[in-house]
Amino acid sequence: MKLRNGTVISSENGQDRLLARLYGSAIGRIVLRPLVSPAVSRLAGKFLSSRFSIPLIRPFIRSNHIDMAPFEAVNYQSYNEFFSRKIRPDARPIDAEKSHLIAPCDSKLTVLPITSESRFTLKHTEYTVSSLLKNEQLAEQYTGGYALIFRLTVDDYHRYCYVADGEKSANTYIPGKLHTVNPIANDHYPIYKENAREYSVIRTDVFDDILMMEVGALLVGKIVNHHGKAQVFRGQEKGYFQFGGSTVVLLFKKDTIVPDSDILENSRENIETVVRMGEKIGISAQSE
Repeated sequence: MKLRNGTVISSENGQDRLLARLYGSAIGRIVLRPLVSPAVSRLAGKFLSSRFSIPLIRPFIRSNHIDMAPFEAVNYQSYNEFFSRKIRPDARPIDAEKSHLIAPCDSKLTVLPITSESRFTLKHTEYTVSSLLKNEQLAEQYTGGYALIFRLTVDDYHRYCYVADGEKSANTYIPGKLHTVNPIANDHYPIYKENAREYSVIRTDVFDDILMMEVGALLVGKIVNHHGKAQVFRGQEKGYFQFGGSTVVLLFKKDTIVPDSDILENSRENIETVVRMGEKIGISAQSE
């Protein structure tokens, strides 16, 4: 992946390497099976939200080289409270130009055109827009536009914001198991295909109807969105993820946005671009 200044950095972390080893062998998938059962996930979630998980925080900060200076000074009462920690507003300024498209979160970004044949890969799982939304009619509205895939890793800031002022629809929740493995077959079921996810549509004047989706994380991952149907504002916090690496997806209709050229070029070369919440990543097609 690349920084916006063109510097190439490593895209692999310890979690990615561990998952690759577990998913790459039948024994690894057998090990995963009890770990991802609903009962174990609930128990793990309770533990990570309890005071007993506090000793995990400092080793995590050290091993992932997290700079805590930009974050609010808090005595965290659980690992999950730390994981969904808030950043100081001045550390993530929101680009104020309404015609600029901003990143909704800290992440690694890929921009892909949407066609009737498009297939998008999220954590080794292939989707069409229709299978992602489970709504073919809605998916067709975005043909000809762009899909922006924001991949969060464990070291990222795990809160996300709205990218424009607008009228937000109610949330549509797509239930599913956080994970499914098949330890017998030669292959395994993809990670995200069974994950819970949630989306809403934001009707805006500048970018038309934006579809924004959050995909839950592995194991005890949880999506926490603040609003149902509401009037929302650019830079306003939409929600946050609890423990795990997660993904935010934005869908834009045809001729509504022009992504920044460096991000488009990187995406064509299958390189993710590191972005920060609130920074410019494109412009409205109306402003060209």
